[in-house]
Amino acid sequence: MNTATFRDESITRTRMQAIIAAHPRAAVFEGCTFDHGDFSRLDMDGFQFNQCSLAGANWLAASLEESQWHKCRGGACDFSAALLSDARFSHCDLNNSHWRRATLSSVQFADCKLTGAHLQEVTGWALEFRDCLLVSADLRGLSFRKAQLEGMDFSDAELSGCDFRDAVFNGGSLRNAQTRLTRFEGADLRGTDISGLNVMDAKLFKKAVISQRQAAAALAAFGLIVA
Repeated sequence: MNTATFRDESITRTRMQAIIAAHPRAAVFEGCTFDHGDFSRLDMDGFQFNQCSLAGANWLAASLEESQWHKCRGGACDFSAALLSDARFSHCDLNNSHWRRATLSSVQFADCKLTGAHLQEVTGWALEFRDCLLVSADLRGLSFRKAQLEGMDFSDAELSGCDFRDAVFNGGSLRNAQTRLTRFEGADLRGTDISGLNVMDAKLFKKAVISQRQAAAALAAFGLIVA
């Protein structure tokens, strides 16, 4: 089926339903506006969204598997319980977005802003982030086990219960992140800012690797002087 492209339109639920009926899995949206629209529970698998505005849009329980999102702006949009397996998000601004209980198997986020995003209770495997801002995001319970974490900023994020075992941090920050019951066993933390973390909790950081500079800073936080 030939791909249909829609440019510079304001897309309503009714309009989207008509597009789905006419072009299943074959619609591309360029510079379209979805602000505050209700697209919940619609089947938009394979659709592409380029430079679209999604502010406050509701994608609750929508099917968006293999969808692609490039340079979209979606402050406070809601993907809760959405099916997003194999979706791709690149250079998107999704601050304060909601993803609770979404299915994110093999989803990729690259160069995205997710400050204040809510990603609790998401499901799926091989979730990948690269060069993303997750400042003050709620990521409780997410697994990053054995992940290569490139340029990830988790500053002030809620990471309680997350699994970073054997992960490798290249750049980015964990500064002042909340890490109650977070697991860092075997993680390589040398490439990230760990200011504010209690790396002296051996149960959580067993065999984790930190630099001499980071070790000195951690000891200084406990009032010890390395001479």
